[in-house]
Amino acid sequence: MFKKFSSDEGVSSSSQLKNSVQRSIQAQIVEQYPNLEEAIELILPKKDMKTAKCNSGAEPIQLILVNNEIVFFQQQHGPFFPSLRLLHKYPTMMNRMQVDKGAIRFVLAGANIMCPGFTSAGGSMPVPIAEEQPVAIYAEGKQHAMALGLTKMSTAQIAEINKGIAVETVHFLMDGLWQSPSI
Repeated sequence: MFKKFSSDEGVSSSSQLKNSVQRSIQAQIVEQYPNLEEAIELILPKKDMKTAKCNSGAEPIQLILVNNEIVFFQQQHGPFFPSLRLLHKYPTMMNRMQVDKGAIRFVLAGANIMCPGFTSAGGSMPVPIAEEQPVAIYAEGKQHAMALGLTKMSTAQIAEINKGIAVETVHFLMDGLWQSPSI
């Protein structure tokens, strides 16, 4: 999604939000990521929160900004995803999955993650996750998340079928979003 993103070219408009819209976005994010409930005012302070529109692909993307730093993004009417920078500050905010060492170079190139990356010896799916859920992707032996994705199968289906795309990668280390944290 953000493979070739550039804040100079990709962002079409930025605007301050009404209080009611800010509260709505905060509520949606807390509903999606309950572990952020106590920190939501720190992460998304109302006086510094803005949105920006981005046309970095087939569907428009809404960026949530705080002090011109990208904190969350949302494609069309899909789930909100945190930036990897925010996820590194709050690593327990979302479900996590781990790929084996062999998948690392492909994930860091923006590839979708195949089932064997999670079912092999170095892979891990610690909790049951339904399909179409946002997840943090960690690498075997590494401390921080290297990507964010949207599950295309449940963890039960991934383990059972063991072939095909398990997670669609939406944001990864060193992609355009990572390299342009501010707008």
